[in-house]
Amino acid sequence: MKRSEQNRDLEKTKIVEEANQEKEDYIDLRPKRLSDYIGQKQVVETLDIAIRAAKKRGEPLDHILFHSPPGLGKTTLAHIIANEMGVRIVTSSGPAIEKGGDLISILTHLEKGDILFIDEVHRLPKVVEEFLYPAMEDFCIDFIFDKGAHARSHRFKLERFTLVGATTRAGLLSAPLRERFGILRNLDFYTVEELCQVVKRSAAILGVPIDDGGTEEIARRSRGTPRISNRLLRRVRDFAEVRGQGRITREVADEALRLEGVDEIGLTSLDRRFLETIIRYYNGGPVGLEAIAATLQEETDTLVDMIEPFLLKIGFLARMQNGRKATELAYKHFGLPYPESQKQLSFPTGKRH
Repeated sequence: MKRSEQNRDLEKTKIVEEANQEKEDYIDLRPKRLSDYIGQKQVVETLDIAIRAAKKRGEPLDHILFHSPPGLGKTTLAHIIANEMGVRIVTSSGPAIEKGGDLISILTHLEKGDILFIDEVHRLPKVVEEFLYPAMEDFCIDFIFDKGAHARSHRFKLERFTLVGATTRAGLLSAPLRERFGILRNLDFYTVEELCQVVKRSAAILGVPIDDGGTEEIARRSRGTPRISNRLLRRVRDFAEVRGQGRITREVADEALRLEGVDEIGLTSLDRRFLETIIRYYNGGPVGLEAIAATLQEETDTLVDMIEPFLLKIGFLARMQNGRKATELAYKHFGLPYPESQKQLSFPTGKRH
């Protein structure tokens, strides 16, 4: 082998090792047991009871569906369930399973009690979803051999497994699939106090000195989401090591996060552009999501999944029958007067779709 090829192979190996190490570092921040999990108390209590009962009976768990905005712990809970049950977990995602054969291959390799975790389960193709119905209910799949008059059906028995589905868009799940889950739980945004616990725990694992002020500053700007807390903690850690004394204080966190483009309540540049587009280009709304997406040159799914949930939660955005509307709180945040014409518009009841 030529020296240049050897160098390329060594470089590839190094890149893969660095990527694996980064992945391990990230996963290490996730709790491994329910007792270590922070927040979502009702969900944790429900899972604890279900897991203890299943282990007492020597049976697999019922199928479980988690739905919430991104970053609130759906994947973490799936891995915790596998650890608590002492079984293997096989992970995939809705977009990755394109054909029925892909799902059949996964299902036929599952062992008794295994956890099959499918992220973004609402994005499963319809033909694949139909293979799941008998697999979830009767633990079997039907093969069709040949075609026409010579077609034959064969039923293959599967080992009893537990499907854990995760979705950010529960409303897009078909009713037949949703009804086959025995446990359905919604994960809500975290409080600042809970996020302070998350930041302290992650900082201890990463070996980062941090005081209460720095902890609170990161937690307050994390949009109620643990994943964002951990991401911001890493960025503040880098800033503290390069421009600080290696210790995260409130002042260091504030300066680092402002550099990162995260304001005092956690709004990012895209959040601000989203709200400013409604206020400045569409007179505060209501305006259709497609119009906002076209103006921002962003995908509508990005806005629905990543931007809107938090803005709805803090009351900066209202969903109305004829579009999205910036609320008076949003105007105040930008230091703008709230138009009298907007006060005449009725507000929605707060239900999410």
